[in-house]
Amino acid sequence: MRFGALIPSIPFSTRTPRALVRVLAVAVFALAIMPAVGNQPAHAAVSNLTTAQRQAYLNYYAPVIFKRANEDNGQDGRDWLANFDFDQDGNFATNRLRWLESEHYVAASAAQATTSPYARWRIRPTLYTSLIEYTTGGVKSVVMLFHVYNAQDKEGSAIHDWERIEIVVRGVTGTPGAVGEYVNNSTITHHHEHIIRKRGDSGFNFMNTATGRHLMVWQADEAGSVLGTHAHELRYVNDSYSSLISQSVTNDAEVEISGKDENKNVHYIFVPQASSAAVSAWGAKPLTFANASTLIAGHDNEHTVDWYQAKRLTYELQDIADMIPTHWSQNPAWSTHWLSSAQDDVVLESPVTNEAGAVEVSTGRQRFYSKSRDNGASDLTDGREGLIHKGWLYGAYSAEADEDIEGSSDDFPAYGGTGKDSSGWTRQLASGRSDSPNSYWWQHDFFVHDGTVNTSGSTENGQWLRGAWYTAANGGFDGRWVQLFDDRAGQEAAIP
Repeated sequence: MRFGALIPSIPFSTRTPRALVRVLAVAVFALAIMPAVGNQPAHAAVSNLTTAQRQAYLNYYAPVIFKRANEDNGQDGRDWLANFDFDQDGNFATNRLRWLESEHYVAASAAQATTSPYARWRIRPTLYTSLIEYTTGGVKSVVMLFHVYNAQDKEGSAIHDWERIEIVVRGVTGTPGAVGEYVNNSTITHHHEHIIRKRGDSGFNFMNTATGRHLMVWQADEAGSVLGTHAHELRYVNDSYSSLISQSVTNDAEVEISGKDENKNVHYIFVPQASSAAVSAWGAKPLTFANASTLIAGHDNEHTVDWYQAKRLTYELQDIADMIPTHWSQNPAWSTHWLSSAQDDVVLESPVTNEAGAVEVSTGRQRFYSKSRDNGASDLTDGREGLIHKGWLYGAYSAEADEDIEGSSDDFPAYGGTGKDSSGWTRQLASGRSDSPNSYWWQHDFFVHDGTVNTSGSTENGQWLRGAWYTAANGGFDGRWVQLFDDRAGQEAAIP
């Protein structure tokens, strides 16, 4: 790092005003001590995770999603999860319009019409992920981000719904679930709120198996607010896994959800495909063109089904970093997917790379365009922004405890530079980039929440990761910019 080099570079003279000397001295001191108080020191006892281990952690802790559907009246399959290129046209701006045709895909599947253009679709339910690895005081932790992708929202009137699940695990050794490792906290998206739970909280429940520890989350269907819960919002499942599996298969398929503390219908159960024990326990199947017509919910959101009637599907993991290059201003195809009316500048210390290590976005200060493009809208947008713009990508959000009490999620002024952590550090103090507030994100800006709520408008409980925390020498890895999972472009999920 360059911080030490700053110390001898400040030219003091007998004519320098004393006040300025004091200001410069304080700034130099803060930079000089940063390695000592942050996450800088390398700890020989804590080795870095390999690519395979990072994949293993993401698979092991991938959530189980219980989802309500609203699929009557020619909306078959509308509440499936999907991937960004489900229709194989290479154009994200058509996703809303094409997803409205899901019933035709289902009909073609039922007829086994292999010559139909819908036979080309590869829906492949997907969560987009990143893993952030850092070491503090000789203890390794990881933050895992899971973006639950829905191709459209608001009964088909909006495109690209951005719901995410964040999980923080402490005491990481390299073997998921090893002795001493624990989930410290989690945050889920509830519209514009960020609802946090920590270890020991009620309603923070996992499906524990030999191949994974899966946070149980409920998701609403795409419809409006007629039922109070709506538009793909996420809630924690208050029921324990043991209480769910102890029910008769002819019981109503419902889970009690956080905030409401009341039961809500379940029509789909989405299970991580890499957790074989979870897949087996639920009898989940991959969604393919061959079987799609048998895996639709086909009911409206008020219709309750029995547990045996809830459709169980597997999902795969892909990378948030797959999406980053599509926003890049120097990518010739950026305007296919996004509009330039929202811009985000990020200073990259290292490039964005693909699975083979090839560079997809260069280093330096880079501009990304992030306004969602919708080719079916008269003004070409629904006003939403893409992944690169989301505050949660930088950990920059205000954590709330209760979904149904209006919070202040926009009151953590991280980008503006006044958002402080528990120790009073801002992002620019943590990074040493005093010019970054209201100007650009530094690639490695990241705030780790500790699981508790601070109601102050400018402080969150947790820490801005400091200095060169992301380097291998300091036990770190910033996976937001690295692609870990094979893209499997154009492939159908295998039928077992």
